[in-house]
Amino acid sequence: MAKELHPYDVIIRPLITEKATILAGDHKYAFHVNIRANKTQVRKAVETAFKVKVTKVNTMKVNGKRRRVGARWSKAPDWKKAIVTLQRGDTIQIFEGV
Repeated sequence: MAKELHPYDVIIRPLITEKATILAGDHKYAFHVNIRANKTQVRKAVETAFKVKVTKVNTMKVNGKRRRVGARWSKAPDWKKAIVTLQRGDTIQIFEGV
């Protein structure tokens, strides 16, 4: 069994992009999360950190982009994105007014 992550170690940062801002109108918020976190841990972390009720969690692994530095190729690290759907009426204040 995998080591349990502390709820505050699951969420790395909120994703504030054009697409994420559009999703906020449907009570959906995007987060960059720990790559080892599962949906249950993401749900618990968002509910603990923001005092809201989560109805659905979608996660996806994002492959890091390849970049060229001089003559060499390198790759950015892979990361995990979570789209969290909240109960009607709940909002997360850090996304408001963006």
